[in-house]
Amino acid sequence: MPVRQLPIQVVNRIAAGEVVERPASAVKELVENAIDAGATRVDIFTEGGGRRRIAITDNGAGMTRDDLALSVDRHATSKLDDEDLLRIRTLGFRGEALPSIGAVSKLAITTRHASEPHAWALNVDAGTKSEIIPAALTSGTRVEVSDLFYATPARLKFLKTDRTEAEAVREVVRRLAMARPDIAFSLSGEERAPVTWAAALPGAPGQLTRLGDILGADFRASAIEVRAERDGVIVEGFAAAPSLTRANALGQYLFVNGRPVRDKLILGAVRAAYSDYLPRDRHPVVALFVTLDTQEVDANVHPAKTEVRFRNAGLVRALIVHALKDGLAREGRRTAANSDGAAITAFRPGSIPPSRGWDWRRLPNFPAAPAAPAYANAFAPNTFAETAQAAFDTGTPTADVRYEQTPASDLIDSPLGAARTQIHENYIVTQTRDGLVIVDQHAAHERIVYERLKASLEQNGVQRQILLIPEIVEMDEATVERLVARADELEKFGLSIEAFGPGAVAVRETPSLLGKTDAASLLRDLSEHMTEWDEALPLERRLMHVAATMACHGSVRSGRILKPEEMNALLREMEVTPNSGQCNHGRPTYVELKLADIEKLFGRR
Repeated sequence: MPVRQLPIQVVNRIAAGEVVERPASAVKELVENAIDAGATRVDIFTEGGGRRRIAITDNGAGMTRDDLALSVDRHATSKLDDEDLLRIRTLGFRGEALPSIGAVSKLAITTRHASEPHAWALNVDAGTKSEIIPAALTSGTRVEVSDLFYATPARLKFLKTDRTEAEAVREVVRRLAMARPDIAFSLSGEERAPVTWAAALPGAPGQLTRLGDILGADFRASAIEVRAERDGVIVEGFAAAPSLTRANALGQYLFVNGRPVRDKLILGAVRAAYSDYLPRDRHPVVALFVTLDTQEVDANVHPAKTEVRFRNAGLVRALIVHALKDGLAREGRRTAANSDGAAITAFRPGSIPPSRGWDWRRLPNFPAAPAAPAYANAFAPNTFAETAQAAFDTGTPTADVRYEQTPASDLIDSPLGAARTQIHENYIVTQTRDGLVIVDQHAAHERIVYERLKASLEQNGVQRQILLIPEIVEMDEATVERLVARADELEKFGLSIEAFGPGAVAVRETPSLLGKTDAASLLRDLSEHMTEWDEALPLERRLMHVAATMACHGSVRSGRILKPEEMNALLREMEVTPNSGQCNHGRPTYVELKLADIEKLFGRR
């Protein structure tokens, strides 16, 4: 078959397959054009998930008649001053969006430039352009796309339901709205109730306002401002406290020079920064904005411009990790699960199960009840006694440290207050000046031991204790090989092991910080974590996994009854330990209830 030049209509349709994958792709390109045109308001409307109709109106600069004629030709753009593709200062620059959309749909553009006496209109039907005619429009540009992909029926087969496509459009608009809080957006259509995001004030407060409008009040309440700068690279934005997480990474919004992107490097940096705070199956909610010189980032990696490539990727990653860790450490107390109201909502007044009736005869020295008249049983409700008993049947505390006098004011005024009692052999109840705190003793001590291990490793290495008689731990050969292969890494934390035959490991030294520990249980947990590692996992991350596992085994266990002085000592340690709001598995270490919230529960205010 001889080589031949493809017709321009076919070329445009091939390009449309790369640039316009679905209705959301068309919305993204058109809204980016409106933003680049200097619009301060953008209105988006869709029908059929964008398949039947997309209408986008903006109040930007608009186009002249000559510019309108060129705008639907391939590789015609107003966004490049020269041929330098390393100085991209706009969201769009390829000159492919309008001709690609027009090649597979019915495209209508109405626009007016300030220098023109009236607006102009142009229609494109499956790549065929009409004559430019005068039109009525006050200012800006209005673009309508009808019957998307009707010129390429095969593409229609791959579209999802109207609701799914509408949700994809909504997500695109949300990301663009987060990137530009100074622009007002409205989104409406038959698939959804109209939503409007008003233009916000400049700076971090306006940015947080827009993020809260989009991500919800929970994010606004738990958001921590983060910022880092080095060598012309700025990382700023907001990160939710670890108490607010998601089951996937879809709650992570990343922007580079105002462009929404999905970059694996940045996602990996976010995961590394939160590794000390969250369980492995939970993901943080963040909105990060990276600003750097346009020559330091390549935005021309993908036709849809959703991916970027950094010249100094290591610097960007390090800044993201530093900014997030610094912010989380600075707001350490807010990282506990006491900032989002979840604890309060758990105390909803409700009915008491009737299965636990109040037997007044169980009370000591209670007088015998008079016999009730025979007719009383027919009318009197039998729920009062049952309801009351459940309220009094609380059991006995496992430890009671109620004071004869008021606790010392210095303890009451401490952030975590003074210990008052221990319940269920695991939870310490403390009294503060304006409320109470419930502490999970195991989770709290786990974080303390973990931070001590990290600090010891950074300073002079972990102190170790030599076992008088090595402990032999039997396990399968594969597990033994896995542990012995990582013996050097374990040695850094004071855990010295060596193979003892084909199916056993000899433990010769253990970290002093852990005290007496169950070596067999510790090694089995470590081997299970190692199965999830690969060589690509940085050594630092692997070491932190080892430290976290050791901390769990060396901390105060649930079920241990603590003395009053031990409880207060634990509280004071928590107050000076970094990141004490979460254990190293991501669980909260304490919950705080303010006195005002308690009074609301009892109707006192």
